[in-house]
Amino acid sequence: MASTDSDDDEIPRLSGGALDALKEFYSERDAQLKKFEDLKAQAEEDLQGKLSMEAFQEDWNASQFWYSDETATIFARQLLDGATDDTHIAVVSAPSVFIQLKNLLASGEYTSRPQIKLLEFDERFAVFKEFVQYDFEKPMRLPVELKGSFDRIIADPPFLSQDCQTKTALTVRWLAKSWAPIDPSNKTDSFHLIVSTGERMESIISKLYTKTGLRPTSFEPKHAKGLSNEFQCCANFECEAWDWTK
Repeated sequence: MASTDSDDDEIPRLSGGALDALKEFYSERDAQLKKFEDLKAQAEEDLQGKLSMEAFQEDWNASQFWYSDETATIFARQLLDGATDDTHIAVVSAPSVFIQLKNLLASGEYTSRPQIKLLEFDERFAVFKEFVQYDFEKPMRLPVELKGSFDRIIADPPFLSQDCQTKTALTVRWLAKSWAPIDPSNKTDSFHLIVSTGERMESIISKLYTKTGLRPTSFEPKHAKGLSNEFQCCANFECEAWDWTK
């Protein structure tokens, strides 16, 4: 049956402004996909170019809040300071720090080549050979060869809850070579631990990591897009980037 003018009137039409907004959305989506594909190709070919978190959009529903490049680089430098080819570094739920570790090692600034693993839930990071699938709800469901093998660990529990903090601590304990404070006579080979999380988690963090000598520091982590929750860096060592506050 032929359409009538009244039928045509009932067909929804987008305004010029809505059409422009839709075009912009698809353009931004396509640009983001291209960034990710370029990064994937770069990772697969193990190229030495500078990596960026721009290819990985944050998912706030998954509690993804990337650190600023400056903060991520400061963390990465402390993990690399004094590291050797035999050093094993675990990055737990902090992919922006992992990216800066990769960048620093590719820059030629460091001659050592420590072994690095990224434990992360987001499978987009599987483009990197160092990726290990990790779900904090299953804190020790990890490749058995990782148990007790890491000299240096940074952890950023994805949620500010006692449950998440406790389960992440179980993972860290399972990964760690040691569970003792830094040895003042042998700081380089001692177990180094950084936990970056919300300030309001300080009490539970103190209880979970007491035996490692973990304490609040003067360093204030910053996020690339800002964050309403105040973050705190806790570590079991002092360095050029921070002192203990208590």
